[in-house]
Amino acid sequence: MYHRPVLKNRRTLLERADKFISDIYFTDCNLRGRLYGDSCPLDSLASFLTPERITFTEASKQNFAPYKVGETFGPTWWTCWFKVTLTIPDSWRGKEVHLLWESDGEAMVWRDGQPFQGLTKEGEKTSCILSDCIKDEEPHSVILYVETACNGLFGAGQGSMIAAPDPNRKFSVQRAELVVFNRHVRELLTDFEMLVDIVKNLGEGEQRGFQALFTVNEMVNLCDPFDPNTFSKAHSLAKNFFSQRNGESQHTVHAMGHCHIDTAWLWPYEETIRKCGRSWVTVIRLMEKNADFVFTCSQAQQFQWVKTWYPGLFSQIQHYVQKGQFIPVGGTWVEMDGNLPSGESMVRQFLEGQHFFNKEFGIHCKEFWLPDTFGYSAQLPQIMQGCGISNFLTQKLSWNLVNTFPHHTFFWEGLDGSKVLTHFPPGNSYEMKVKIEDLVKTVKNNKDKGRANHSAVLFGFGDGGGGPTQLMLDRLHRVQDTDGLPKVQMSSPDRLFSQLYADSALLCTWTGELFLELHNGTYTTQAQIKQRNRQCEILLHDIEIASCLALCRERVFQYPVDKLQELWRLLLLNQFHDVIPGSCIEMVVEDALGYYEDIHRHGAILLHSACEALGPKGDAAGVFNSLSWERHEVIENQDGDGKSSLALVTVPSIGLSPIKNAQPVTPVSVTVQADGTVLMENGILRTVINKDGTLASLRLINANREAISNSSNGNQFVIFDDVPLYWDAWDVMDYHLQTRKLVQEVVQPVCVVSGDGLRGSVSFSLRISDKSSITQKIVMDAMCPYIKFNTEVKWEESHKFLKVEFPVQVHSPNATYEIQFGHLQRPTHRNTSWDWARFEVWGHKWADLSEHNFGVALLNDCKYGYSVYKNTMTLSLLRAPKAPDANADMGTHHFTYAIMPHTGSFQDASVIQCAYNLNFPLRLIQCAPDTLPWSAFSINTEAVILETIKQAKDREGALVVRLYESHGSSVTTTLCISLPIKEAWYCDLLEKQDTTQPATTSEGITLNFSPFQIVTLLLIL
Repeated sequence: MYHRPVLKNRRTLLERADKFISDIYFTDCNLRGRLYGDSCPLDSLASFLTPERITFTEASKQNFAPYKVGETFGPTWWTCWFKVTLTIPDSWRGKEVHLLWESDGEAMVWRDGQPFQGLTKEGEKTSCILSDCIKDEEPHSVILYVETACNGLFGAGQGSMIAAPDPNRKFSVQRAELVVFNRHVRELLTDFEMLVDIVKNLGEGEQRGFQALFTVNEMVNLCDPFDPNTFSKAHSLAKNFFSQRNGESQHTVHAMGHCHIDTAWLWPYEETIRKCGRSWVTVIRLMEKNADFVFTCSQAQQFQWVKTWYPGLFSQIQHYVQKGQFIPVGGTWVEMDGNLPSGESMVRQFLEGQHFFNKEFGIHCKEFWLPDTFGYSAQLPQIMQGCGISNFLTQKLSWNLVNTFPHHTFFWEGLDGSKVLTHFPPGNSYEMKVKIEDLVKTVKNNKDKGRANHSAVLFGFGDGGGGPTQLMLDRLHRVQDTDGLPKVQMSSPDRLFSQLYADSALLCTWTGELFLELHNGTYTTQAQIKQRNRQCEILLHDIEIASCLALCRERVFQYPVDKLQELWRLLLLNQFHDVIPGSCIEMVVEDALGYYEDIHRHGAILLHSACEALGPKGDAAGVFNSLSWERHEVIENQDGDGKSSLALVTVPSIGLSPIKNAQPVTPVSVTVQADGTVLMENGILRTVINKDGTLASLRLINANREAISNSSNGNQFVIFDDVPLYWDAWDVMDYHLQTRKLVQEVVQPVCVVSGDGLRGSVSFSLRISDKSSITQKIVMDAMCPYIKFNTEVKWEESHKFLKVEFPVQVHSPNATYEIQFGHLQRPTHRNTSWDWARFEVWGHKWADLSEHNFGVALLNDCKYGYSVYKNTMTLSLLRAPKAPDANADMGTHHFTYAIMPHTGSFQDASVIQCAYNLNFPLRLIQCAPDTLPWSAFSINTEAVILETIKQAKDREGALVVRLYESHGSSVTTTLCISLPIKEAWYCDLLEKQDTTQPATTSEGITLNFSPFQIVTLLLIL
């Protein structure tokens, strides 16, 4: 029996309350044990197991065999469908009736052929409400179907949340029965929980904390678990406490339901579709019962999936969007990685996302919603503003490993000076549960006290889905305005940011990138995904430009609108923040590589079709250049017999030319020297290559300047032990730098491969270990200012990190790295903890280290991880993490990087253009023998890069042209166009036409740029 002691001393009160609520040893008499009343078994329970994810219609037609509770099913990633037949007893009239379902798999309840509710044990949803108050006219006999996935909210890991899934794991249903739910017990349990948590978080030494303690003790003394009539009296005591209000100065918490669902992570893309269905249908059920409930939801891709797979549910979502309860946020196709996608890819995330939200819901998102990503590019504020977004919400910087970020509400200023209002929920989570701890942390953690008196609490189970629960809403309703706690109101992003704007006069500004001091291994992990992403970005770029030119030259050409949208959306999908960073399971990697293959296969057909329409038909060989400057390069050409040969070609800006083999001013020479080293030079560069493939010397001939540091070698491969503290695929720790070892075991010393005047090359091989090796071809082309390193790595390592180093004769406190639509500088020293935390950083196609009038650039075709410390430039090549993908990066890799010494600044030396040239191939086409070189677009300054030419979205007869200033300068340029253009207008990044037109002269369109500005034009044909 449970005895209620009288009040003696306050030290025992919390123990008494906790025991009273949840003493698991006395379920016959404690309060929690009375949450469910009468129960009865199901009439029947039968199951059907399938390895496929099938529709309800298909599943309901299958043969179901009897199932006994406790029997196992599986394995991982299969689906077990259950047919549940039940009859509600007549004696339960007027009572709340639930189906109690406890399973270690995620489940969806289907009723009358429609998704009805999600059930997830990890997400505290183990019962399905069949009736709030069963009435005579309601059917007492019901048939339900329960679709149970053989995985939990976080996949099917083996003892660790991020471990590779156990493919043989089995699942079961532990409990399946009808029960009467005692709502008054739940209410009282919530009262006790909230009051006890107030004591724990405020402390009994505080006036309000002691009042809570005293109240809960009175409730314990008053409440008799055996007499439900005492519950209402105890509840009244709690209600009186919670209704005591705050003063006007109290901090206001804007509570918003949320359900962060990783579009892929520890589960494949297909499972995410079901996660969305399970989570969102449960949200709809909550909205039916809670008229004030507001739910925020991002990622247009997930809405598209629900529209396709659950059209009835999607219609319900549209209804609640119109009511203002279900709020689409973010404006992007997926919550993408904030570092690795190209600038154009980031624009397309918003273009596709905002277009979808406007079409399906009639809304335009005003906030960028990116709670969980691994850093934030300094160009995001400008891209946001160009897409009609002025607010930004995120969370991940609270994970900084070394330095605590100094703000929670502030203005973020980007590379070009654009500003957006930014908010980090101070509770440091995007999946709170509306517990007292969450509210107290939100106030205490706020680093902008005095500047901002409003903040967000995002509540609901997340990452794996699940979302809010009725219990969370009940907690929120109790403490909306309770003395001693912040004011809590159900709110929306628009309401939160409007309030923050109204009080923004004293807010601070953070300028530049938001660098996450953790997860820096994601710049390198899953190298194939990163390589295919870069290749597909380039392929889609070229398809769009070639298609636009073909459209203008041959009006019968059909621009592939639908197919390009399909391919772009696949690419954007793979840029999700756990896919392109490589922090996903092997099944997701396989899905992603399959999507890249689809883009490549279909894209190649589109590109071939567009190139065929570009020039006069014929059997002569020609070249198409998709970049906005003239190019002089050595290419490989094939004759009619399929034989390959080299040619030095000149191709105009965004245009084409027949191949007319020119002779270089200075041919490439390759000489084997007496000591076995190889000397190569092309009139621009002279390099000496050691037997092990390292560079003993790299000299810029005209400047007579050596690039390689004295007593050092360039192109030195190094390998490190790579065992992070926390998460394998995500992290590289600074202590790995202490384990540096040279890769210097030579399998095949340097030997000459070619030296025919247009191209010189040598090759060599190194052994990394018994299972891993490097084979490399070092290539010097005529008239080329950089040396290429075509690399093959056979990689079978565990917890190792492979890099290549170039110690150079340059002294500078800062190095420069390319980012989206521009570049930024980071320190080469480690003076402060902020500097030290950047021991591994990200960049795109190039990094440069320069002093006055001389520098060295490191270029690449698919890598993103860099380190420049003092005078050593390092490119990160491969990692070997074992979780969550035990086979991450195992296999053979092919990639290219290049080294480019130069005089002057990197801007004047055309480093940016050279990096583009390395990445964007000249495309071979067929044309007539008498075809004249032709250029569609050109620009008269190197500072401005024409990045994109595409057909306008939903507007035939118009082209969109996007340019950006790349040097960091204010400049005026002229865009020359040889196509038949009628009008030119400015437009935003969403292609909405502005009211102003650029100045046009006989020479072209005059454009003014500020540093790193992105300019988009709408050209009417």
